[in-house]
Amino acid sequence: MPSEFELIARYFTRGTSHTKLGVGDDGALIAPTPGQELVISTDLLVEGTHFLADTDPEALGWKTLAVNVSDLAAMGAQPRWALLAAVLPAPTPDWIGTFARGFFECANRYNIDLIGGDTTRGPRAFCVTILGEAPAGEALRRDGAQAGDSIWVSGWPGRAALGLAHLQGRTVLVEPQLGECLAALHRPQPRVALGLALRGVATAAIDVSDGLLADLGHILEQSARAARLQIPGLPAAGIERDCLLAGGDDYELLFTAPASRDSDIAALAGELRLPLTRIGHITAGPPGELVVCDDDGTVITPARRGYDHFMSPLEAGTVS
Repeated sequence: MPSEFELIARYFTRGTSHTKLGVGDDGALIAPTPGQELVISTDLLVEGTHFLADTDPEALGWKTLAVNVSDLAAMGAQPRWALLAAVLPAPTPDWIGTFARGFFECANRYNIDLIGGDTTRGPRAFCVTILGEAPAGEALRRDGAQAGDSIWVSGWPGRAALGLAHLQGRTVLVEPQLGECLAALHRPQPRVALGLALRGVATAAIDVSDGLLADLGHILEQSARAARLQIPGLPAAGIERDCLLAGGDDYELLFTAPASRDSDIAALAGELRLPLTRIGHITAGPPGELVVCDDDGTVITPARRGYDHFMSPLEAGTVS
């Protein structure tokens, strides 16, 4: 069984590309790019709450970093550096090596240097702190939505929650939907290119982690606005509707932009080869008010809006 320091040296020490001093000292040394602001975020993943005990370790390694990359994408930031704190039971070299392979696959995809962290023994959990850069004054925020703005979402929200529901026996999926939903759950794709392209276009943005309605609610609260949603092709009442509206764990980007930019955003979807769907608009109603309609405009009342770590039952697969 490797010691703590052997574990770090063997599995989590890699060369860096934009770091002055990385893993191996009491702290890292980084030099932010002149004219850029640092964007910093952190997420904690705990076994039994955020992931199942039998989750494939390579996929878990990818997801551990990817959910943090998604936070930077939502702010229009370029990911640069990450720190990883890991709580592990008695180390199993094969498991740790496979986890590290997935983690560094994601790091390499987005050109992120791992610059430090910590390890200790206990129930399995992982905490990543990620740092990125955005031009001064250009980071996307949650508080800029304006009445009349269009509301957009990327990709295919609801797939990850459906995949989890299948694993938990709450629904039964068949191919190709099963593979698509499990891929969304285990290997989310942070929308970094979209976030960068939305600088100067989007008025507010957030990534969908707790549920589309819950996360839109954060934009409405921060922006002191209301909204009306009418999602094209909204499934009939049932688990598919619930997963789309409230499932979370998608890490798609939800954003607002002036209606005058609708054609620009439609063109951007083609450039990025990524679906971008207009799902409603911001209104001047009471702050936080959210009206949801079905395809024919009939107002509906969703059973729930999303996941809350201290109010919802434990449901492995959701990261805030």
